Amino acid sequence: MPFRPKSTLEQWRILQAVVDAGGYAQAAELLNKSQSSLNHAVAKLQSQLGVELLEVIGRKAQLTAAGEVMLRRSRILTQQIEDLELLADNLDKGWEPEIRIATELAYPKQFLYQALQAFYPLSRGSRVQIIDTVLTGTSEIITQKKADLVITGVVPKGYLSEPLYVTRFIPVVGCQHPLAAIESLDQNELSQQLQIVIRDTAVKPQEHMGWLKAEQRWTVDNFYEAVEILQLGLGFCWLPDFVVQSQLDSGQLCRLPLKQSTERLVPMSLLAPQEETLGPGSRQLRQLLLAAHQK
Repeated sequence: MPFRPKSTLEQWRILQAVVDAGGYAQAAELLNKSQSSLNHAVAKLQSQLGVELLEVIGRKAQLTAAGEVMLRRSRILTQQIEDLELLADNLDKGWEPEIRIATELAYPKQFLYQALQAFYPLSRGSRVQIIDTVLTGTSEIITQKKADLVITGVVPKGYLSEPLYVTRFIPVVGCQHPLAAIESLDQNELSQQLQIVIRDTAVKPQEHMGWLKAEQRWTVDNFYEAVEILQLGLGFCWLPDFVVQSQLDSGQLCRLPLKQSTERLVPMSLLAPQEETLGPGSRQLRQLLLAAHQK
């Protein structure tokens, strides 16, 4: 037999108002109801549950021990109902239930996190999914329209974008690696060494993307795995300066002294693969992300 609740949301909201306002008279004024109707509602709630929730001491209604527990749980319930109704209203107005943002691994995420911190109070219950992408995997996300917003190092033809940041890639090794002791190094010498590369997230990755001239290559999923391998004295890797700055400062990693092409600059841009159907939540998040780079 299906469960039939003994109480109503209105009864719990009245109880919350009586407690928050400090008494029946104050709650009646706040809710624009008669004091007797509030007394009746709370009395009926206690009777239906068989639990005493409030006791009047002097002129003030106070929670019993059981009332404190029930009130706390009721607040969760009423908040969930409010969130559910707000979500329904947002869906009716076109607000997205989920926002997907794909971001190139070479983009410093503190800017995204700042934008998300500002977005959360405005999010209206929308879920946010962050997708890490690398190289042609980012382009694939764009062309296949698998995200609402994309932060990319390469803007495919036919798409408009907003500039965000310029990532500086530098060649690094563990400071105990033999290359760290060389005063000057050319590209041909580097091609004879083990290179640590980051896996392209595309279904069909393109080999020409990135510097891949070394014959020996080990592939990892992210920059932090690469750093751990480098710290063992194995291989070299081109990494964003913001990823390795602390290891460079501490002497765990060393920058390779290349004779030419000592760094690679990759401009990061923000775009919407489907601008014409971009929802209001995604538009709000985009503005906050752009604003995070103007601080």
